[in-house]
Amino acid sequence: MKFEPGDKIIVRLTEEEGKVIEIMNENMVMIEVKGVRFPAYQDQIDFPYFKMFTEKRKAEKKKVFIDNVQKEKQAPRKKEGNGMRLAFFPVFDKDVFDDDVVEKFKLYLVNQDEVAYSFTYNLMIGGQSDFQLKNSIEPLHDFYLHDVPFEDLSDSPRFDFEFHLKEPDKRKAPYCEASLKLKGKQLFKKIEEIRVKNEPSFDYILFERYPDKVEEEKLDLGRLGNSGYRLYDASKIRHHLEAPRSVVDLHIEKLTDSWKHLSNFEILSLQLKAFEKYYQLALSHYQPSLVVIHGVGEGKLRDEIHDILRLKNEVKSFVNQYHHLYGYGATEIFFQYK
Repeated sequence: MKFEPGDKIIVRLTEEEGKVIEIMNENMVMIEVKGVRFPAYQDQIDFPYFKMFTEKRKAEKKKVFIDNVQKEKQAPRKKEGNGMRLAFFPVFDKDVFDDDVVEKFKLYLVNQDEVAYSFTYNLMIGGQSDFQLKNSIEPLHDFYLHDVPFEDLSDSPRFDFEFHLKEPDKRKAPYCEASLKLKGKQLFKKIEEIRVKNEPSFDYILFERYPDKVEEEKLDLGRLGNSGYRLYDASKIRHHLEAPRSVVDLHIEKLTDSWKHLSNFEILSLQLKAFEKYYQLALSHYQPSLVVIHGVGEGKLRDEIHDILRLKNEVKSFVNQYHHLYGYGATEIFFQYK
């Protein structure tokens, strides 16, 4: 059930704040607003955090880049675990009803390892870089990153990190990437949890163990040939691949004839699998670009594809704009090759 007794709510029509007194049935609840109790349908009320997210819009601002910020001096902590965490410390303020509301978050890196790391940090908001930072964090130390206004976290924030050992180790990987993407409902849940537990913060794991170096396995081509495997000249590998496509239509009826019995999750999985197949074929054939038709709909497939593309090094850029053939239902991808 969406609401529970004691939940703070807002009446959508009047924008008055109140609280849930009791659950009457699966559609209605008894609420209290300014001392007056009355029944309301659940779709007539909402949580006040959603109002804050929709009303507060951040002012347009330029990207900030900070390099070599002076490190904070602090005593090392007692070892409590392994790996790296990203901690969120909410800063509360009072609203017009004298209730606590989150104004902003203070972000900290928490190093639980006994080794130092150099790191690069990039905060992505709405698909654009909003804040960047390069620095290092000492063993068993915390590192303050910056403050993030509460309303900024309503626009699909993604926290990207790349870590390096400050003292290189031949047995370890040259770097470790970590990315955290948050949604509004996750934040609401975390805020309520720390309020109930009376804790100052919540955190997410970036990595539990810095990865070991991956040794490239050397194959004995002579033995493979003698065992019956067919060997190809790498320079001619494209001749043995499926033909690429410059335009890929991911509508499910274009991918399979028997799709009506599939769930939404199964349909999305098939579409993403087809996208990855033709994306890799485009790279193997050194195509300059690829058009992916995902349709309009609710935008779930488009958003999933865009999230994948943001992590691809070979993607120079991509654009989802009006096209005379596909409307807004296609994304054009442009590649870069080294």
